[in-house]
Amino acid sequence: MKTAILRLATWPRDRARWRRVDRAGGPRVFYGFDCLPGPADRAGGGIVKVQDLRRAFPNHPRGANLLYLVSSARPLFAARMARMARRAGARLVVNQNGVAYPGWHGPGWERTNEEMRELAAAADHVIYQSAFCRESADRFLGPRDGPSSVLLNPVDTAVFTPAEGDPAPGALVLLLAGTHEAFYRVRTAIETLARLRAGRRDARLIVAGRCAWRPGAGAALDEAREAARALGVAGAVEFRGPYTQAEAPGLLRRAHVLLHTKYNDPCPRLVAEALAGGLPVVYSASGGVPEIVGPGAGVGVPAPRDYERDHPPAAEALAEAVRQVDARRAEFARAARARAVAALDVRPWIEAHRRIFEEALA
Repeated sequence: MKTAILRLATWPRDRARWRRVDRAGGPRVFYGFDCLPGPADRAGGGIVKVQDLRRAFPNHPRGANLLYLVSSARPLFAARMARMARRAGARLVVNQNGVAYPGWHGPGWERTNEEMRELAAAADHVIYQSAFCRESADRFLGPRDGPSSVLLNPVDTAVFTPAEGDPAPGALVLLLAGTHEAFYRVRTAIETLARLRAGRRDARLIVAGRCAWRPGAGAALDEAREAARALGVAGAVEFRGPYTQAEAPGLLRRAHVLLHTKYNDPCPRLVAEALAGGLPVVYSASGGVPEIVGPGAGVGVPAPRDYERDHPPAAEALAEAVRQVDARRAEFARAARARAVAALDVRPWIEAHRRIFEEALA
């Protein structure tokens, strides 16, 4: 009932929004939301790249000629919005992240993909966040005939910069960050720390971001803390909690290595931010992460390509990868920063969008 009421309430506003569309005069982009979060607001996932884009292409809730939708940050009734925009003559560009598949989603993954399938089929251009995202979309949404591109998630390398000096001399500080939707992500990081501390008592772990695998954040955090206590490393784990985009550069500068334990992560922006901050990445070599890290900027733990079930990386394999990085930490840190500057900077990414928008409007 509430959904039906909301649908009725938004219908007049959306109909007025797309009443007149003028494709002349360059791109005027609407991102599906009347208001977008600022850098000081807590925001993550797909909405962060919209924050980058709006610097060059401001949000136009009225008078837009192009609708830009991010699959992982869709507005309510996104497919209906897209249909109305296209009927009015606006162009549709979809930024496609991951899809629902059996191993990650479980039962009902087909229904979760329905709206993404409609948007991808209707789009004038689809931007895949990685080659892995394209492969997954082809498999679960259907192959695409129209224009498309692969643009890895970017980072502002002028904002995300390395720490001046060693953030923790004589220690080894690991960072696990992002939104933790599965317990294995945190548990595996804690287990990795426990193995490292068998040889390095100065190893520490910062867990930053929301623990979201239980309905209540407090219950998930309690479970994570209990795992640290059970392994005897509670005093070496800091649970930082959620952070804003404005706080992210400072957070990254506190660590030496980013530990990324998620399996089949489509294209995590966090990894690009870490590289820009001079943090080598130790990660599950699955999903789109190997495409971001490239050669020399981190060490990946081999993983199978599987959509039927997730394969969390083994803690001992991650610990050994961290040891490899730690042995040549300065070399890896330089390579991480160089990788971000050369391949992941936000400015070429924005210009690629400009070309896509202009071609779509032509």
